[in-house]
Amino acid sequence: MGLLEKIFGNYSEKEIKKITPLVNKIETLGSTYATLSDEELRGKTQEFKDRLAKGETTNDILPEAYAVVREAASRPHVLGMKHFRVQLMGGIVMHQGRIAEMRTGEGKTLVATLPAYLNALEGKGVHVITVNDYLAERDSNWVRPLFEFLGMTVGVILNSMESNERRAAYACDITYGTNNEFGFDYLRDNMVVRKESMVQRDLHFAIIDEVDSVLIDEARTPLIISGSGSKSTDLYRVADIFVKQLKKGRIVNEEEAMNPLLKEELQEEGDFILDEKAKSVVLTQEGVEKAEKFFSVENLSDPENLELQHHINNALKANYNMHIDKDYVINEGEIVIVDEFTGRMMPGRRYSDGLHQAIEAKENVQVKRESKTLATITFQNYFNKYTKKCGMTGTAKTEEDEFRNIYSMDVVEIPTNKPVARKDLQDVVYRTEAGKFRAVVKDIAKSHEIGQPVLVGTVTIDKSEELSKLLKREGIPHQVLNAKYHAKEAEIVSLAGQKGAVTIATNMAGRGTDIKLGEGVAELGGLKIIGTERHESRRIDNQLRGRAGRQGDPGESRFYISLEDTLMRLFGSERTMKVVDAMGMQEDEPIEANMLTKAIENAQKKVEGNNFAIRKHLLEYDQVMNEQREVIYGERRRVLYGENLRDSIMGMIKDTIGRIIDTHIGEDQLPEEWDMATLSEAFSSIVPIGKINIKDDALIGMTKEKMKESLQNLGVQLYEAKEKEIGDEERMRELERVIMLRVIDQKWMDHIDDMDQMRQGIGLHAYAQRDPLIEYKFAAYDMFEDMSHFIQEDTLKILYRVHIETEAEREEVQRPMFTNKDDSTVKQPKKRKDEKIGRNDPCPCGSGKKYKQCCGRNA
Repeated sequence: MGLLEKIFGNYSEKEIKKITPLVNKIETLGSTYATLSDEELRGKTQEFKDRLAKGETTNDILPEAYAVVREAASRPHVLGMKHFRVQLMGGIVMHQGRIAEMRTGEGKTLVATLPAYLNALEGKGVHVITVNDYLAERDSNWVRPLFEFLGMTVGVILNSMESNERRAAYACDITYGTNNEFGFDYLRDNMVVRKESMVQRDLHFAIIDEVDSVLIDEARTPLIISGSGSKSTDLYRVADIFVKQLKKGRIVNEEEAMNPLLKEELQEEGDFILDEKAKSVVLTQEGVEKAEKFFSVENLSDPENLELQHHINNALKANYNMHIDKDYVINEGEIVIVDEFTGRMMPGRRYSDGLHQAIEAKENVQVKRESKTLATITFQNYFNKYTKKCGMTGTAKTEEDEFRNIYSMDVVEIPTNKPVARKDLQDVVYRTEAGKFRAVVKDIAKSHEIGQPVLVGTVTIDKSEELSKLLKREGIPHQVLNAKYHAKEAEIVSLAGQKGAVTIATNMAGRGTDIKLGEGVAELGGLKIIGTERHESRRIDNQLRGRAGRQGDPGESRFYISLEDTLMRLFGSERTMKVVDAMGMQEDEPIEANMLTKAIENAQKKVEGNNFAIRKHLLEYDQVMNEQREVIYGERRRVLYGENLRDSIMGMIKDTIGRIIDTHIGEDQLPEEWDMATLSEAFSSIVPIGKINIKDDALIGMTKEKMKESLQNLGVQLYEAKEKEIGDEERMRELERVIMLRVIDQKWMDHIDDMDQMRQGIGLHAYAQRDPLIEYKFAAYDMFEDMSHFIQEDTLKILYRVHIETEAEREEVQRPMFTNKDDSTVKQPKKRKDEKIGRNDPCPCGSGKKYKQCCGRNA
């Protein structure tokens, strides 16, 4: 056992000791509550709410509240299940805002009812987050009798729901749903044009099931809500035709070129270099010349060819980095991404930045248009918005540092209810993949002969199908569970522990279904787990092992590995490979050596470190965007909640006119040196007065400050005249809100796009020995300042020029067409018809056209 394991092991033991008196108190109260009638037990909920209202805290009432939930759950007409002592421990740890690491089969769904009930008593809502709709619906239905018995309401958010159904679900005391649905509803709420259209309440308390899957595995990709783009898709097909003609190359003198003492130049051959370890593919000089000839451009590196470079790079990635039946499948003529951690298909989700379109071109399916980002947030920043959050999972210890650093959550290992009886056997290593698979089939056949059920874990879909063919050849009946057979998933998993069952499954992370042993299986040794390859994350391997040996059941697990596996090929040390070659081993001869086990673990640690760096990098950049997002969303909420904006508008008038004066009049300039024509033009672009008429003699004795004050007063007077023209005070205030919302949304969407473009090129600063992140922060600050000024200017331009024929209508600037982590389609919200701007008025979008010729042409 290493030092860290000892420290963290002791840490968990200490924490369990600290909460033991609380657990004892809950158990002691059990006998008292057992004597209460259903009505008396239910009445405790209102009693707890009253005590909280009088100043007690949730910590004060925890033992009593947990004892009530435990007693209610145990009654036959409710759930008929009583929380074990270890489940009470898990519930206490979670209420404290921490992560409870509990083994598979320890009843985490039941554990979650404890902190959910206690925190729901505050009346601010509790969100229970699961990894998919199936689990959200299953778990909410399973716990509903318990919560309803105690007078609590339970809601569930499903992908298919409309806004009204979502609003009702969020209004419940406890709401179940997936991380994607909660995150997207947050973004959509910050795009609505009326307060009544929002669905979520404030983010109070989150309980995250499979917390490592949600906060670690899925945190590499941000949530994005997108709208339709306008770019043509032809270039994707042309770029695809080009890269398919290229020849894979290599670096001839890599070791010499990397040695600074030798000072050798890099020598390449072929058209492109593929680095599987870094997951990158780049053109060689030869490839660049071919591209210039093919696309008839003089220099591919010229700034005007950036878009062409982008398309070629995506086509290279699609053809040589992304693999069918591993990264994606083709389903009903569409490219569907496969989640690398769970093996599930993710319909509707798309790769961003044009990669999805490049894959569509590669596979010759319909290429859809690139999209425009309307709103985006990372899971890290979304979940950190909750006042309190906690989690539960079977495997979190390996990522404890990340949970502490990014989410301020520590991990406490909860003891199992019964000792673990599963045997975890040492890995068996083969020289070749073919030799490894022959050994796996032999092992399966041996267990199948005596009726012992076997669950085989594979890393990719094509490997699961390859193994399936080998088993068919041997006449061994089996079931295949991968992304292609998603619909049969729950049924296949539930039968995996039956006598004689053989199940092949892609990654089991997040499956959420316990495998119960059939009759007589325990006597045969329980469920046997065979891993056909080590995953790049140790957690995923541990989750596969954890499928066997639930609640003290017998079982065994073993991993079969070959030196040709991706992990070993890319990250295994050369020394290890040389030692194995020196042994002169045969294909079917197994190697059981501690050195190899160590090499595998080191390889996994390397990849985990690399993935953590990617997530940390994403968060550092998104943190800049997050601060700006908070400001913009705060402004929107002020508008949505009907705040009187008149003082803000007056402030905008003074600030904007002040900036115009500062831009056009220098500090030391004399009045006769002022360029009145340019100043007049800039001023009248905002305030519609035509020309500033100031006689030359009036300039005598004029100062910059006097000029500023004079024009600011003029701006205020003209605005007051506009208010009188509109007439109705409330109509004017609503008009200000309508226009402000439209301008904020338009400018924010443009800003997101600009920030994205800027971030893509910011890495070049590293060549100038400057930290790209610091340069990004400086540039982002300047861009945000500019955007804020543009919002003020455009708002004033429209307000000064608006004329009302009928009432102003609040409407989205661009309504979301896609909603997913990388672009998925959602139903369009129905258009609200209450008010309209005059058809002959200037368009509020700031285009300079009449409303009827621009946004209102279809009105």
